[in-house]
Amino acid sequence: MFEPFPGNYVWNLSTNLALMCGGNYGELDEACRPIREAASRGEDAGTALFFDSWVNVARKVLALGDRDLEMGRPLSAGVKYQRAAGYLLAAERMQSRDYAPRWEAYNDGLKYFRKGVELQGKNVEFVQIPYEGRYYTALFVKAEPGPDGRPAPCVVSCNGLDSMKEQIYSAGNPEAFRLRGVSTLVIDQPGTGEALRNLGLVGRHDSEAWASAALDYLLTRADVDPKRIGMFGLSLGGYFAPRAAAMEPRFALCAVMGANHNWGEMQKRRMAREGDRPVPHYWDHVMWVFGKKTIEEFMDWAPAMDLNGVVEKIRVPFLVTHGSGDRQIPVEYAHQSYDQAIYSPKRTLFITTRDDFEVEHCGADNGTILRDYIADWIGETFADM
Repeated sequence: MFEPFPGNYVWNLSTNLALMCGGNYGELDEACRPIREAASRGEDAGTALFFDSWVNVARKVLALGDRDLEMGRPLSAGVKYQRAAGYLLAAERMQSRDYAPRWEAYNDGLKYFRKGVELQGKNVEFVQIPYEGRYYTALFVKAEPGPDGRPAPCVVSCNGLDSMKEQIYSAGNPEAFRLRGVSTLVIDQPGTGEALRNLGLVGRHDSEAWASAALDYLLTRADVDPKRIGMFGLSLGGYFAPRAAAMEPRFALCAVMGANHNWGEMQKRRMAREGDRPVPHYWDHVMWVFGKKTIEEFMDWAPAMDLNGVVEKIRVPFLVTHGSGDRQIPVEYAHQSYDQAIYSPKRTLFITTRDDFEVEHCGADNGTILRDYIADWIGETFADM
């Protein structure tokens, strides 16, 4: 993994994710170089300096986009707005929930992401998913009908613990699926992205509740094949997606990027300082995501996040992928999910190695190997249906 901050995994992870999502190495160098000394003090200290440096670069890129727009060049402006939005969202993601400047950065990130993709004429539809009398937001990326005239199949793509739909889109997963004839509904499910920040929807262990709502929405669309709707998740989505596919029999397949078989157990291991963490202020973040008031309440609840006794209920094709050098989630969890899916009619396990140039958590050190493998597997599996 590219490591501009020696010894600080969390800051390096954020930088690599920004590169995966379309960041420019020259701009990111300007954002990272002034805060290298601050990074040496640890993942929690200095995050406000991280925020200021990255937002400063984002504002400069937005100004370049404004200049393009004034010159009548909307495509160039759109590219810059989308890229700057990625920097704003990456800076916001690193802050504690009590850090007031994060809210303006987050909402500006949403605004300029939308403005950027619309100016570029990208294939993105902004939608709302009805959910328990309220709603959460999503992006729909449409694939063309198949040669037989059938509507395209579709996958519901959920976030992990701290990712956002705009990041998933910009990392290229929906485009990889689209090129293989599969549409994508990229959701900010409860506990993530806009659902958590602007709509007040916290996470839950029974992911089938919000996943079924996404499936119900897709069944209202004439451009989606109702018999070929799958579930995809990355990082903590490696728990959410299999749980949803096990409990919601209408899903036709399931694929994960990064297994997360027993996240409840992983919290005990993190308390013992096993494994790296995805964000600074980690314990405050997980309490916020799942609506818990104290760390004791969270730790009492966390064992609910366990796929033991759940994966056995999956009756559809199931793909498990993982990086052999994942520093956050142990590769043993991938083997557990695969080994227990004994009733899946098509079980597949793919572990990347150094020969793939991609071994970190969810491919953070490359971003193409797992993405394209999953897209191929999903496209081929839907085609077989």
